[in-house]
Amino acid sequence: MFVKICGITNEDDALFAVAMGADAVGFVFAPSPRQIAARQVYDITRRLPPEILTVGVFRDEHPDLVLDTVHRAGVKAAQLHGRETPAMVMEVASKLRWVIKAVAAGSPDARRADQFGTGMILVDAPSPGSGQLFDWNQLDDVPDVERLILAGGLTPDNVATAVDRVRPWGVDVSTGVEKSPGRKDPLKVKAFIDRARQAAPEPHLGPDDLPYDWADDDY
Repeated sequence: MFVKICGITNEDDALFAVAMGADAVGFVFAPSPRQIAARQVYDITRRLPPEILTVGVFRDEHPDLVLDTVHRAGVKAAQLHGRETPAMVMEVASKLRWVIKAVAAGSPDARRADQFGTGMILVDAPSPGSGQLFDWNQLDDVPDVERLILAGGLTPDNVATAVDRVRPWGVDVSTGVEKSPGRKDPLKVKAFIDRARQAAPEPHLGPDDLPYDWADDDY
């Protein structure tokens, strides 16, 4: 079970999430109460273990700007969380090894999720980034993809149920583990990770066993 803690705005939260066993941490570059500058992210990412997948979150940005920000921030992956076309996603993916395309449940993009040229698809609520729970039956419209990541309204209280019912490859949380916008609640972060892992149908794979080697920057 791949676990990503998103909306990180400071080094302490990033280090704690990693210490609790998160596989990935996300930094929001799109307009948001959790928006963070590339330079600040660089100062955080260079202190994280190499096996952690660091992700920059973008919305409707030009591929060139996405790639420039990724390199300046020192993150390994881009999460495209807007109305990016398959061509835009594939342009980023042609120059960056790890690309997550986020789609809204029930949307046309969700129904064509296998056309974006990346095997990592994050399904969010119909209002992406809202932290709202959605009807998981809407996932029936999402075609089979290599790595499906469930997001949208997940909390320590419902993540085990979500994992049991949906059986995603991974889960993603931001607002569900906060004590205030942009600040994580350590107890919630720990509980979320623990409960997601306990509900997973298979034991958690360590960094050396993951399907992808996040530490391998060669592309």
